Amino acid sequence: MTNAEFLDTLSQPRGSRRPLIVAELSGNHNQSLDRALLLIDAAAACGVDAIKLQTYTADTITLDADGEEFFVRKPGSVWDGRSLHSLYAEAHTPWEWHRAMVDRAIEQGLAWFSSPFDFTAVDFLEKLEPPCYKIASPEIVDLPLIKKCAQTGKPLIMSTGMAAVAEIEEAVNTARENGAPQIILLKCTTDYPASPKTSNLRTMSHLADMFGCLTGASDHTLGIGASVAAAALGASLIEKHLTLARADGGPDSHFSLEPAEMKALVEECRAGWESVGIISYGYQASEKGFLRGRRSLYICEDMKAGDPLTAQNLRSIRPGFGLPPKFYDLLLGRRLRQDASRGTALSWDALLE
Repeated sequence: MTNAEFLDTLSQPRGSRRPLIVAELSGNHNQSLDRALLLIDAAAACGVDAIKLQTYTADTITLDADGEEFFVRKPGSVWDGRSLHSLYAEAHTPWEWHRAMVDRAIEQGLAWFSSPFDFTAVDFLEKLEPPCYKIASPEIVDLPLIKKCAQTGKPLIMSTGMAAVAEIEEAVNTARENGAPQIILLKCTTDYPASPKTSNLRTMSHLADMFGCLTGASDHTLGIGASVAAAALGASLIEKHLTLARADGGPDSHFSLEPAEMKALVEECRAGWESVGIISYGYQASEKGFLRGRRSLYICEDMKAGDPLTAQNLRSIRPGFGLPPKFYDLLLGRRLRQDASRGTALSWDALLE
């Protein structure tokens, strides 16, 4: 999918087409450009529509400072005790890699875009001509950054993790007032990994109603269940982290999908969306051949002309070539017009007036 095709698809009404699947590469390159390029190859093989990068440096996103607030304090997390600066130094995608990664995505037929985290990142990315920008959940309160991105005239995809309605409204208004032609809001739980119980994907339709925009999900849960549910609930875009192998480590590997899992996510999200379908009753064309499997009324003993139908010689069984079972009580006591053998489907013509 080209960038132009990605934008065209993204502009279609909510629920009118399958969700776009975006592989977030984040820091799963483990500071190897070769691995980063292999990640893009793997994303293409999985069938995703686009890849997403993150554009920052440790110094543009935080400070190398000793204050307690500059350290992660979350017992049980692989990030616990790490300074923000050292974590981001490990996780960031070097800017000099971007061109090679963008070129590889294009070669593989993938759209691409990135999350910029400051003004310099936006200026840098503009030279690479992304089709849109992604605002990460923590940055949804950074209205100057949103303004900067919106003023490029490109659509904005914004994750809403941790954001109150008022904060989302400020972000949406800022984007619209500064020229963003389209906004896509992603329901997100900012936890790594997140629990499906905290995903609250029904919020997507509420966001769509409140802000008149497309919605989707940035899914940090383990597995693919939440993403499939999002597809069935009408997500226009689903974002999920991809790694080559969780065992290889890396700052985001512990909650990322491996390629086989991402491929399953792509397939099952599309199936989930297709399965919603329309309001439909009666049989489908594909079911026509199975109508014979319904129950109907059959003679279950050899009978002579004039014999009455009884509970012993008339039964509701499969297949479905006889009269419908709803006539069973009405037919008891009626007499046959002619001899009938066991296994004869009962019809009105077989009965005396």
